[in-house]
Amino acid sequence: MNRTAQALRSWERAETILLRGALLVDPAAGLEEVQDLFLRRGRVEGIAPQIAREADLIVDLDGMVCAPGFGDLHVHLREPGDEDAETIETGTHAAAVGGFTRVACMPNTHPPIDTRGQIEFLLRRAAECGHCRVHPVAAATVARAGKQLTDMRELQGAGAIAVSDDGSPVADALIMRRLLEYARTWDMLVITHAEELSLSRGGIMNEGYWSTVLGLPGIPAASEGVAIARDVRLAELTGARLHVAHVSTREGVEVIRLAKSRGIPVTAETAPHYISLTDESLKSFDPVYRVNPPLRAEQDRQAVLEGLRDGTLDIIACDHAPHTRVAKDQELSAAPPGMIGLETAVGVTIEFLHHREGFDLSQIVRAFATRPAEISGWGGGRIRLGEDADLTILDPHAEWVVDPQSFVSMAGNCPFRDLKLRGRVRMTVCDGRITHEEGLRFCPSERLQSQLV
Repeated sequence: MNRTAQALRSWERAETILLRGALLVDPAAGLEEVQDLFLRRGRVEGIAPQIAREADLIVDLDGMVCAPGFGDLHVHLREPGDEDAETIETGTHAAAVGGFTRVACMPNTHPPIDTRGQIEFLLRRAAECGHCRVHPVAAATVARAGKQLTDMRELQGAGAIAVSDDGSPVADALIMRRLLEYARTWDMLVITHAEELSLSRGGIMNEGYWSTVLGLPGIPAASEGVAIARDVRLAELTGARLHVAHVSTREGVEVIRLAKSRGIPVTAETAPHYISLTDESLKSFDPVYRVNPPLRAEQDRQAVLEGLRDGTLDIIACDHAPHTRVAKDQELSAAPPGMIGLETAVGVTIEFLHHREGFDLSQIVRAFATRPAEISGWGGGRIRLGEDADLTILDPHAEWVVDPQSFVSMAGNCPFRDLKLRGRVRMTVCDGRITHEEGLRFCPSERLQSQLV
């Protein structure tokens, strides 16, 4: 067993940890400085430019960035019902490898997450796995059928942080209004899947130049824009908190920007594939590029980038959607939409936003840590004395090539295979425990080494 492996084995026994020399980036504190972090029993006990204290475990982070633990507000763990595609164990392990200490799991499982018992099951399984914190998003309507509201108060009491029928919109405007009114009573976040089905039904890819050239049924950008416009208007009417999932179009960004300027309580997310890929990818007819909402045109990608730049889009969430190889390896029209992203989200975002578009690292940390915590209310999103040590440590310059064969996720439907990226997660610390480590220098104390079996 090498020294790093020994250090990792001894982590649970290490009462004190010294993380040395990382660039600490914490937008909530307005901090971007090289600092040492001293942890005791999983909590932050010291933050200073240099900490000269003995510790059970010392980790050299020279050249690394240390940020508050990243959180993903939009993940599909597939359990219960589709454990052949992903499980809570493999999905949360993938999250830890990707640098995430928290994920919100969506309710479109089989059966959907619409009862207290199902939420308690999710939380119990996540605690048993221990890779990261899991925050259930409960179904907004019973069986996600869009007809009858779930018992939102009961679900919130069981641990749900939001409600959504993700994967399907709440098509009936009156049901959506009642949902928002009920949610406001309990200050519950409503996450909307913005899609006007009468415009999108039967579509395979974005409607535009490439759908015409390829002869494939298109989904117009208006399908998203119209649905967002309806839902933000209902949020204004009811005063409820609305969060728009996976924004992919210029129309969507413009509607959200206008809504925010009017003081409507709306927030929004986009995904790494909407900042890095376009509908031109579908010219390969490879089902890995089929996703919902679809990859859009270059003008939409540019609008999404501008939305992130000016804060119209608050967060980046990967919409990790695993499928089995059998399900995905079909002709384009038969393959289910969806891409995995937990293990590539940070690398793709650093490559395309930081290195190619000039975004500051603090903007990226804000989108992955600060704003998800503020919007969800799940805690964390900052590094503070006396609080739990939830940390994401990354090397923004590390070069690597995406290889889905090396993923811990059960699925391989990754659109970034063979892509060379700059930016890689080196360590994830969740609740004071190392849940992922790659290539760092550890120095366990003699006391800890003597305890190893």
